[in-house]
Amino acid sequence: MDGFDIRDPRFAGFILGNAPLEEIASGFRWIEGPVWMGDWNCLLFQDLPRNRTMRWSESEGLSVWRSPSNYANGQARDRQGRLVACSHRGRCVTRTEHAGSVTILADRHAGRRLNAPNDIVVKSDGSIWFTDPLYGILTDYEGGRQVSEQRPAVYRLDPDRRELSVVADDFDGPNGLAFSPDERLLYIAETGDQTKPNPKQYLRVFEVAADGRSLTGGEIFHKVEPGYSDGFRVDEDGNLWSSAGDGVHCISPEGELLGKILVPHTVSNLAFGDHDTCRLFIGGSHTLYAIFLNRRAAGSPAAG
Repeated sequence: MDGFDIRDPRFAGFILGNAPLEEIASGFRWIEGPVWMGDWNCLLFQDLPRNRTMRWSESEGLSVWRSPSNYANGQARDRQGRLVACSHRGRCVTRTEHAGSVTILADRHAGRRLNAPNDIVVKSDGSIWFTDPLYGILTDYEGGRQVSEQRPAVYRLDPDRRELSVVADDFDGPNGLAFSPDERLLYIAETGDQTKPNPKQYLRVFEVAADGRSLTGGEIFHKVEPGYSDGFRVDEDGNLWSSAGDGVHCISPEGELLGKILVPHTVSNLAFGDHDTCRLFIGGSHTLYAIFLNRRAAGSPAAG
């Protein structure tokens, strides 16, 4: 089938023969942080180097939603439907309230500034989990060159108590993250120290403690090739849909490559959305793509 690389018969069942990959918007510098706003019926995503958040909908097309965005990157919805986001320039995690004001939820740990929060996910208990690599403060292109005050890490934030704790710090460059449908596992992308010639680049899997506050394990789950896993999402059956150098790779819960959606440009991030969350929106470098699948996203807040 044109446009796909089928490695396992299961993947053929995920594809709709009359639903090809569509190019829906272009002209960006580097797309990041897509999130579906179910109650608004639109997608928000970052044109990161241009320091702006974009809005796309089927009925209204493309517009600028927020500019400047403070070099925002990863975004998610909380249990009340509010937008929580990572800011490179601000070195913080923010929440956009229903009335439109922006609240800083976290910008320091142990008295030192965060680096450049990158990707974010909200658990069903309302806790916010995010990665904090150095990428956004290494150059001026995606945030602004600044001095790091602590090592890269993955954090858990209790937004009500404003309690921030480290759940993993054995990463060179923690990036995308997502929970399994039952939230017993947390997958985290290691994209490494990209200033080095051969950075560590693979997906890791952690077990979430029964109290939902800590992690164990961290084994290598899968290595994406070509390219690496930057952002990814999990579907209703626990399959991972990951960015890659040649498109989107679908990975089983056992870590097996099931197949690929071939995309003309390197994919940075992606998100399920549209009706019944069966449409996959794909950030392909400077172009936004979308494809309908015979898959739905794993459980998410009702407002999302």
